[in-house]
Amino acid sequence: MNYLLDLHTHTLASGHAYNTIKEMVRAASLAGLHMLGITEHAPKMPGTCQLYYFQNFKVLPRTMEGVQLLFGAELNILDADGHVDLPEETLANLDITVASLHIPCITPGSIKENTRAVLNAIRNPYINIIGHPDDGRYPLDYEAIVLEAKKYHTLLEINNSSLNPQGFRKNTRENDLEMLKLCKSYGVPVIVSSDAHFAGDVGRFPFAKDVLKEADFPENLVANHRKELLYATLAQKKNRSGFYKF
Repeated sequence: MNYLLDLHTHTLASGHAYNTIKEMVRAASLAGLHMLGITEHAPKMPGTCQLYYFQNFKVLPRTMEGVQLLFGAELNILDADGHVDLPEETLANLDITVASLHIPCITPGSIKENTRAVLNAIRNPYINIIGHPDDGRYPLDYEAIVLEAKKYHTLLEINNSSLNPQGFRKNTRENDLEMLKLCKSYGVPVIVSSDAHFAGDVGRFPFAKDVLKEADFPENLVANHRKELLYATLAQKKNRSGFYKF
């Protein structure tokens, strides 16, 4: 499979990543990517950038070294109602958004509570991707998540960093296999991301590729492989002003 894009990465602005924008773009170019998303952690994550960082993306170029650039945020889901940590007027002007459950920002709850939080994030017209939904510290009803993602045109992520055996998330492979089985059954697309916090990981998905192979997941449902699938899925989201609005 030809992976054309990596839409969930971080620079040193996130506070616990290690490279600049230029270094990440260079890595993307060397990896043969057509598109790179830089999604810094939103303000509730300790040590990250603050609101005004996300309000100044107009100064940044959208192409460097032949790579199309999307600037956005990895939002923190804050409660069971799916609230996130950037205001709507800021979200409306981002190129791409990922929403995730993170231990510093929301305490794991029951399956019902965690699932409600993610379902409400999926319904948010400004959220494009649910980040690392495989984290077993937040047990989820995957069938409910997959069906809602299909209804609201929100991409579910296969996160290479989550699947790293040295990672800290729990039962990620088993959870991804369950989610992929349901996505395959219901025809729901996924997106593969590196979640790179270091330039050397940009565009590298060895663990994600392995789990997709084990799941026998169809290539035509992987958004990294088909930019038209990515554009079509993102364009379904309402009130968005990013690159995919035609």
